[in-house]
Amino acid sequence: MTLGWDNPTADPTTTVLLRHGDTRLSPEHRFSGVRDLPLSASGTRQARAAACRLATGAPIDVVVSSPLQRAVDTAAIAAAELGLTAVFDDDLRETDFGDWDGFTLAEIQQRWPAAAAAWRHDPQQAPPGGESFADTAHRVDRACDRLLRDHGGQTVLVVSHVTPIKILLCRALGVPLGTLYRLYLGSACINEIQWHGREFAAVHRVNDTSHLP
Repeated sequence: MTLGWDNPTADPTTTVLLRHGDTRLSPEHRFSGVRDLPLSASGTRQARAAACRLATGAPIDVVVSSPLQRAVDTAAIAAAELGLTAVFDDDLRETDFGDWDGFTLAEIQQRWPAAAAAWRHDPQQAPPGGESFADTAHRVDRACDRLLRDHGGQTVLVVSHVTPIKILLCRALGVPLGTLYRLYLGSACINEIQWHGREFAAVHRVNDTSHLP
């Protein structure tokens, strides 16, 4: 990927990255990987607020979502507001946190201190019975390649989870995957990347939650 400024002439492919709204685990910051939880009442309100915000912005051509229920619920609300129908890509699902699913980080550090210490500093380290961030990045990159190939010059709403969105931001910025440890993404936040082929990308928004009460 080209470093520095560029002045592309072709229309970019824009990905608007929407994190799903809250589930019942979100307020306690419990790990929620491939466990299939629906949105909570609060999460539904967040998704509606994000959908209304998106509907007043630049036109969106396509909605692509993770197949996990919390993302499906969020995508359905957004797609209805936009007059579109969501399609699903399994590679956009959240990281599988294995044995850690449902626990808080403090609980994980108490029960699995060595594994937690390694995992917090190395994207190649996987939770017990789970998936590493590096493995997640491999499939998220596949999904990104498909989006750029199939929707060139369009604006795509991608409804996903914390880790896949962070991975896409790292890819766009051309920074090491470990940078994801330094990114924070709130529930129902909006992020935006413009991709100019495979050579240049520009990040326009990160963790925008100004639509939430």
